[in-house]
Amino acid sequence: MIEIEVQNETNQSQERLRFAAVPRIGEGLRLRGPDGMWASYDVLDVWYQKAEYGDVWIPYLHVRMTPGENGGDLIGDGFDIQRELEPFKI
Repeated sequence: MIEIEVQNETNQSQERLRFAAVPRIGEGLRLRGPDGMWASYDVLDVWYQKAEYGDVWIPYLHVRMTPGENGGDLIGDGFDIQRELEPFKI
């Protein structure tokens, strides 16, 4: 497992998460937001910085919520049916 610092542009937060592989720029991730809801995030940037100890390079990710992904669309105990979903475009 690789421990990676994830810098979230949407929530202006930083946290360290463990990954099996370092995600690439443009890949999507599912992360839990501060409200406890899961949402899709796009990897904007990946970089490495040398650690203070030894010859070790630490990976960092810069992510932003995927456009059209709204973690707060739940209203009451149902979904907001007035909102029209758009297909995801690559």
